[in-house]
Amino acid sequence: MENIEKRKLNKYILLDAQKAFLEVPHDYSLDVAVYQGGYGSGKTFAGSLLGIILALLYPKIKGLVGAQTFPLVRDTTLATYFEHLENMGFKEKIHYEYHKLDNIIAFQNGSKILFRHLEDPDKLKSLNLGFVQIEEMSDIPEATFQMLLGRLRQKKFGAWKNFRYRLFGHTNPEQSKGWIYKNFVEDKKPNYRLIIAPTTQNKYLPPHFVDELKKAYDEEYFKINVLGQFGDYSSGLVVKDFSDENIQVLEYQNDIVLHLSCDFNVDPMCWVLAHIDADCVYFFDELVIENTSTQKACEEFLHRYPNHKTQIVINGDASGDYRNSAAEMTNYAIIKKNLEAYGYNIKFDVRSFNPSIKSRIAAFNAKIKNANGERCVFIDKKCKYLLYNINNLRYKTGTTLIDLPSHEQIKSDRAAKFLMHPFDAASYLVEFYWAIAKK
Repeated sequence: MENIEKRKLNKYILLDAQKAFLEVPHDYSLDVAVYQGGYGSGKTFAGSLLGIILALLYPKIKGLVGAQTFPLVRDTTLATYFEHLENMGFKEKIHYEYHKLDNIIAFQNGSKILFRHLEDPDKLKSLNLGFVQIEEMSDIPEATFQMLLGRLRQKKFGAWKNFRYRLFGHTNPEQSKGWIYKNFVEDKKPNYRLIIAPTTQNKYLPPHFVDELKKAYDEEYFKINVLGQFGDYSSGLVVKDFSDENIQVLEYQNDIVLHLSCDFNVDPMCWVLAHIDADCVYFFDELVIENTSTQKACEEFLHRYPNHKTQIVINGDASGDYRNSAAEMTNYAIIKKNLEAYGYNIKFDVRSFNPSIKSRIAAFNAKIKNANGERCVFIDKKCKYLLYNINNLRYKTGTTLIDLPSHEQIKSDRAAKFLMHPFDAASYLVEFYWAIAKK
């Protein structure tokens, strides 16, 4: 592993935040650092580079690279390690070996890096480590972080000059001010470091990259996931920045495409009706029925809209394509049968599986109002249950979990039963056509 500093310096011109992350500015024996940045800010790049440098500088060191799930370790972090090794001119079987069965990179100098998931941290309690790297640090519980700190107790070798035990992670900002904020801002120890790296500072990104994200994201989401700042994105209402500007008098047009987006809860069943264009969605009506079936909901739709002249596009819950038993039709098959029997031209735009609720919320909020102040979700006052959801659907305090009413709360407040399902129906449609991708 000769001349590693020359190999490293000749290959990379680091961003200022990456330099600050790699270098230790104090004399404590333990350094704990978090590289917090937006999309494309070089987080995994910096963390994986640091792991290789430590493995090369300190022969026989043992490092652990972990994430909450193994696919994240394998597909993101491990892949970046291999990219670095190739860029630095190291060859497998000559300078290092990758033991696929054990998920270990073993270097010629005796150093080893273990790649593990952190879903069962008890399995890691026997390790004695020189460094720990955590991918998407905000995904792991604080208890796992504290346990890993206790694993930094590998015996030091005499040749290790200026050695410090190091725990370092990289992450998008927490969706609320959780344990990272507490440990690295509020109750920060002198050897704990937080490096904030906005996407905007990465000069190697394409010129249009940040501008496109600004168009795609609402203002708060942009602040957190592009600028890398802490925020209270999960506190308060699920739908952000909704105002009277999003409420309009909307007329159904029987000669343009009608979108029918469905949530198949039985009590209540909630469908929303909309027209869309290239940028915006216009919710002009809703169908919310208690204690019903898909068949009865179809009958109500046909009663209201018997004279539509062009195509009807069906959006909504992917579970509408699932059968409960071999003898039953799926919900979408029932819709297709009823509407085509009436003479309507039907098309389905439904995902094969449902996106996460976080993805749907992000897409919906970006259309309510994006970071440029543009609004592209418009709702007629006839959609009273959808509006009720927008004005009342909240997160549990300090979490990203939606605060859904209990059975007892619904018994005492009948309106509570209408929370979530109308929003589900609307957000399935918005996310299908304007999904936010991590670029």
